[in-house]
Amino acid sequence: MPAHEESSNPLVRERAHLAASRAALRAMREDVQALDIRDVTANWVNAAVLQSQIDDRIKALADLSHTPLFFGRLDYLHVVGAEKAEGSEGERFYIGRRHVHDAHGDPMVIDWRAPVSQPFYQASRNNPLDVDHRRRFGYTGGELTAYEDEYLTDPSETEQTSKLLQAEIERPRVGPMRDIVATIQPEQDEIVRSDLGGTVCVQGGPGTGKTAVGLHRVAYLLYAHRERLARTGTLVVGPNRSFLHYIEQVLPALGELEVQQATVEDLVAARVEVRGTDESAAAVIKGDARMAEVLRRAIRSHVTPPVEPVVVVRGSRRWRVPAYEVEEMTAELLARDMRYGAAHEALPQRIAHAVLVRMEEAGEAPDDRVQNAVARNPAVKAAVKAVWPAVDPAKLVLRLLTDAEFLAAHAEGLLSDDEQKQILMVKPARSVKAARWTAADAVLIDEAADLVARTHSLGHVVIDEAQDLSPMQYRAVGRRCSTGSATVLGDLAQGTTPWSTGSWEQALFHLGKADAVVEELTAGFRVPREVIAYASRLLPAISPGLTPVESVREAPGSLAVREAAAEELDAAVVAACEESLRHEGSIGLIAADARLPALAAALGAAGHAYLSPGEETTAASRLTLVPASLAKGLEYDYVVLDEPAAVVDGEPDERTGLRRLYVALTRAVSGLTVLHAADLPEQLA
Repeated sequence: MPAHEESSNPLVRERAHLAASRAALRAMREDVQALDIRDVTANWVNAAVLQSQIDDRIKALADLSHTPLFFGRLDYLHVVGAEKAEGSEGERFYIGRRHVHDAHGDPMVIDWRAPVSQPFYQASRNNPLDVDHRRRFGYTGGELTAYEDEYLTDPSETEQTSKLLQAEIERPRVGPMRDIVATIQPEQDEIVRSDLGGTVCVQGGPGTGKTAVGLHRVAYLLYAHRERLARTGTLVVGPNRSFLHYIEQVLPALGELEVQQATVEDLVAARVEVRGTDESAAAVIKGDARMAEVLRRAIRSHVTPPVEPVVVVRGSRRWRVPAYEVEEMTAELLARDMRYGAAHEALPQRIAHAVLVRMEEAGEAPDDRVQNAVARNPAVKAAVKAVWPAVDPAKLVLRLLTDAEFLAAHAEGLLSDDEQKQILMVKPARSVKAARWTAADAVLIDEAADLVARTHSLGHVVIDEAQDLSPMQYRAVGRRCSTGSATVLGDLAQGTTPWSTGSWEQALFHLGKADAVVEELTAGFRVPREVIAYASRLLPAISPGLTPVESVREAPGSLAVREAAAEELDAAVVAACEESLRHEGSIGLIAADARLPALAAALGAAGHAYLSPGEETTAASRLTLVPASLAKGLEYDYVVLDEPAAVVDGEPDERTGLRRLYVALTRAVSGLTVLHAADLPEQLA
C-alpha cells in the first residue's frame, strides 16, 4: 500500500485494518484446524507426530484478545530491497507479535522479528533507514484507541519522547510478566538480534529490561533458526519456581510454545532426591571449581594397572594378551582424557583387536563379528572390570563426602584440611538413597555423571539472575550448551548468594564461554528515577565501579521514606499497603523473611487477603506478601518495603544484606514506600 495514502480519519482506518487482520488470523487458524491428515501419514507414529505439530500450530495462531495484534507501522520511502529510484512509491508494514496474511498470501501484519521490522526499533532522525514515517498504536482493553506519528525525514519535526511508549512502559502490572515487544529500545534490539553462534552476557541494573531482552532473544533465534533449534532445543534457566511462573507467559504471547524452563536444581536433581541443606561455608566449598578436579581425580583413581595377562579361549585355541600390552592400552586411553564411561566401553574392543591381530598372524581371517564376540568374552569382561571398572556417580560423591581418607587423597593440594572437614557429612549415610543430599551435592553428582558420560547439549540456553550461580553451577549449565550458545543475564550488584560471582569474566570462564561478548544496559525503563537514585546509594558498598542505572522515567513523589515507632510499625505498613491499593495495578509488600509471620497476621487482622510470590495477581487480588529472599526478578506497580535494617540483618554478612536490600528497593514501577523503626543502614543516609 503506498506510504503517502492516508484516510481522512486515520483511527477509523487503523481499526478497520485491525479488524481485517484479526479476521485473517482466524482464517489462518481455521485452515490449519481443517487439515485432514488421514491420507498423508504412513502409520500411527507419523500421524501422532504430525497431529502434535498441527496442534502446536493451532495454539501459536491463537488470537489473544488482551494482546494487541500489531503495535506499530512503518511507512518506507521506497520498496524494500528494490533500487531507490526517484519518484518510486514506498511500502507500508504493520508490525506485530506474529505474521498474518490474507487469503491471497499478502502480509497484513509483519512479525516483529523479520528484517523489515527492525527499523521500527532502530530508525532515528539521524539514521532513518529509509523510513519516512513511524506510527505507534495505543490500546485500551484490547481496543485500538490512539496513535502517535513520528516523521523521521521531516527536518521541521523536533525530537520528543513518545507518550504512548512511556504509557506502555508504565502500564499497571496485573498478572504475570508480559512481553516488551512494543517498547524494545535500540540497544536492547541489538542484543535481541545478535547471532545464534555467539554467547552474549548482559549486565543490566534494575529496570533495564535484561530478563525481557533474554526472552525476546530466544523468540528471535527461534524465528531466525527454527529448524536448527527445533532439533537441538532451547532452555530458560531461572533462579526459582516463582520466578519461572512469573515469566512463563512471555514466550507463548509471542507464539513460542516449545521452550523448556527450569532451575539449576531441576537440571541436576534427576539422580538423587535433595532433602538436606548445607551450611553456607560448606556450600561455598562444594560450589568451588576446584571440586571438578577433585572429582576427576577420584574417578580416574578407579583405573588399576593390570597384573595378569588376558587369556581368551576360542574353540581349541588360546589367545594371550600380556599385561604390559593391556597397560599400554589403558595408559593411552587415560592420555586421551576420554569420558570415563566411553573409555570403559573402548577397552574391551582394544583387547579384542589385539586378539584379532594374533589370529590373523596365525593365518585366520576373523571379521568384525569375531571382534565383538571376543570383546564380550568372559575373560575380557573380567579383565576390564578389574582394570577399568564401571563407576556410579552418586556412589562416588557419597564416598568422597563420607570417607575422609578417600577425600584427602584426591583433594591434596586443592582443598585445605579445614575445607575437607567442612564438606564431610556429619552423619555418614550408608547408601545413596539414605543420604540427605543437598542442592550443592546434586551439582557434584551431575559433574561426576558428565565425567562418566557426556551430558546432552542444547542449541541455546538463557540463564537469568546468573550472578547468583556458583562456579560448579555454571559448569552444570555450561554442559547443557557445550555445543550451543547462551544468553547470560544478571546484575553483579544483585548477587545475594555466598558464592555469587565477582566478575562476568570468571562466570563465563566457568560456563565454558570465555569468548562471550559482554553488553551493559544502563538505561532504566521500569524503576522511576527517584527510586533508582535512592537505591544506587548502596552501589559503592556492594559493587564498587559498577555504572549506576540512569532511569529515563521521572516520577515526582514516587519515593516516600517514613519512620514509625517500633510498636506501631506493623500498623503503619498495613496503612501504606491500603494507600497503595487506592492506585491501579499490583502491590508488593516486601519484608525480611523473619518479619513475614507478623505482617501476615497484621494484614489478616485488617481484613486484607494477600498472595504469595508466583501466584497470579488479578483485578480482585492485587497484594502480594513477598519475602526479601524471593523478590529478585519480580516487579510490582507499587512496593511497600518493611524495615530495611531487618532485610540486611537477615543475611550472613553485611555486603550480602545490602545487596538483598538493593534488590528489594528496586522492584517498584510507579512508587516505593519505605517504612522503618530501626535506623536505616548508613549507606542510605
